[in-house]
Amino acid sequence: MKSANSFALPKPKTSGVALPANDAIPTDLLIGESWREGSNKQRIPVLNPANGEVITTIADATLEDGMAAVDAAEKAAPGWAATPPRQRAEILRKCYEKMIANADWLAHLISLEMGKALPDSKGEVLYAAEFFRWYSEETPRIIGELQTSPSGQNRIVVEYQPIGISLLITPWNFPAAMATRKIAPALGAGCTVILKPAIETPLTAFAVAQIMLDAGVPPGVVNVITPKDPGPVCAAIMHDPRVRKMSFTGSTGVGRALLRTAADTVLNCSMELGGNAPFLVFDDANIDEAVEGAMIAKMRNGGQACTATNRFYVQKGVLAEFTEKFTAKMKALKLGDGTDPDTQLGPVITEKQATKIAGLVEGAVKEGAKILLGGKRPDSKGYFYPATVLTDVPPSATILKDEIFGPVAPIIAFETEEEAIRMANDTHYGLAAYLYSKDLKKGLKIAEKLEYGMVGINRGLVSDTAAPFGGVKQSGLGREGSHHGLIEFTECKYIAVTW
Repeated sequence: MKSANSFALPKPKTSGVALPANDAIPTDLLIGESWREGSNKQRIPVLNPANGEVITTIADATLEDGMAAVDAAEKAAPGWAATPPRQRAEILRKCYEKMIANADWLAHLISLEMGKALPDSKGEVLYAAEFFRWYSEETPRIIGELQTSPSGQNRIVVEYQPIGISLLITPWNFPAAMATRKIAPALGAGCTVILKPAIETPLTAFAVAQIMLDAGVPPGVVNVITPKDPGPVCAAIMHDPRVRKMSFTGSTGVGRALLRTAADTVLNCSMELGGNAPFLVFDDANIDEAVEGAMIAKMRNGGQACTATNRFYVQKGVLAEFTEKFTAKMKALKLGDGTDPDTQLGPVITEKQATKIAGLVEGAVKEGAKILLGGKRPDSKGYFYPATVLTDVPPSATILKDEIFGPVAPIIAFETEEEAIRMANDTHYGLAAYLYSKDLKKGLKIAEKLEYGMVGINRGLVSDTAAPFGGVKQSGLGREGSHHGLIEFTECKYIAVTW
């Protein structure tokens, strides 16, 4: 089952990181029981965002390969669905244990191909592994329902059965966590899957897949494909009547296109889409705590997260204090190669993304914003953009409309609660929001008025394996994590019984 083509992780710059005995990372497609080259024999380069150099190459999956993955998932489906829940749970638990055992090694791999600083990468690995542990505990607890019908003439029996073969499409910004957040509940529910990771960060997905095979996941239960042109391949898989679920994490624009495709076969979809998170700081907030929370909400993963704060709304009474302390924290961040243990802010994912961020900042300045910190790309190799703080940002500025996906923090002043709520809700996104206030009653009251699927009160981090992750409006459909994430991969069946 070993891949004919593989990549060995360079020796980490951090001392004490133990590489596994077999640290060869597959770079081919995982289809059924084997790692194999794409049928067209073409390879796709994987770039290091810290210097733009090629790390290695991966197989390019064709339409034929996509259909082979569906065949493999179909072949494995009956056996996996019939596997006792406890047995499935024990395999997921072993996946967790193996990920934890290789956490430092996986963190360096993520930093190499994605660019994020090592502490962020290590945090992601631990978070990703938790999905295996959480769903190993949830898998034996898929409960049904039994009740007497109101007429008393029969019983109502409700079962939750595996929904079937699932296509899982994951983004580049959390290559481990976004994969395990989908794979673990799907496998727990008894489904077989086809994972399509982003080609910018495929190595982590390949490494996680190999870990799962080593943990005892049967051949064909997890398949991994990496098409250079994903549109036609994913469309063909989604149109195959054997495939009954698609779970996607990515931009709202791509999500809309996938939903249009899914409509052809009425395919069940879970969509975790874009965000435009507001961060509200009220006059009665603990400013030091708000600044710490702001650094997490804004700078986790270098701002390249769908939950990252895009807009800081600060009440005028604490505007000067918050801005001064927050800017000082941003200024202290060390920009550099994510694999360097001293780095606190790594590069963004591509040159295109760095250029986009620069354009948003330039546009904000033209619209009246002032650059308090950063705002200019360094003269160096790689896709770097510095920590940047903008003040006097007009509420109508373009930079406040869409995801920045980078280390830029626009600050906007407000006077009243009503004004803050109105500006926070003035977006077609609704994923995550944050607010700081010492008055919990006020905080809860405001949280209920914020049109977001997740709200952090006096917290800069909302992600938790035990909590339902997802948004409202154009930020998505369905929930991941918690018991809700497992139910997403089941069909509810009602059986009418008389006895």
